[in-house]
Amino acid sequence: MKQFIKTILEKIIYILYFIFGKGFRYFNKLRNVLFSLWIKNVFNSCGKNFNIASVKIKGGKYINIGDNFSGINDLRFECWDSFLDEKFEPALKIGNFVSMNNNIHIGCINDVTIGNNVLFASNVFITDHFHGYVDKRDIDIPPHMRSLYSKGPVKIEDDVWIGENVTIMPNVTIGKGCVIGANSVVTRSFPEYSVVAGVPARLIKKLFD
Repeated sequence: MKQFIKTILEKIIYILYFIFGKGFRYFNKLRNVLFSLWIKNVFNSCGKNFNIASVKIKGGKYINIGDNFSGINDLRFECWDSFLDEKFEPALKIGNFVSMNNNIHIGCINDVTIGNNVLFASNVFITDHFHGYVDKRDIDIPPHMRSLYSKGPVKIEDDVWIGENVTIMPNVTIGKGCVIGANSVVTRSFPEYSVVAGVPARLIKKLFD
């Protein structure tokens, strides 16, 4: 008897999920479309076929996005033009056919450029600056009061695949067609068609010799 009741309940739950789950998916798609139409006006420019689920934006007027951008949840684009008494001229440029998974954080006070056909896994952090100096200069300054400074721009060229939990630091160029392995911290530049991984990231192999 208990097994019979359990089977009936499982079938009822399955039917309810089929009915309401499908409706929820359609509602979620509609919500994403409406949100995308609204939020794209915050950017300096935004191309056609823009689709994003959720994003937090600082300095949208410094951000340019190309055509066919796709983003899932919890994206965070930050362009800082001032911090404390300092002024900056940030520029965040994202090319065509860029796809971002969940929880992508990009911080910019200088220049971050992302090329075409770049694919992001989840939990990726890209920054062109540091918050304070890691030496005696800032030892007596509370961390939140330390100045921002950039060692150089970040450039990610076309057709790059960035794996899960990757961090890309300032003054780095990722060449065309590179693959960045999961959990890597990229602290230096790599030429095109490199496979890199590690902390700090190092060259594993070249896709073409």
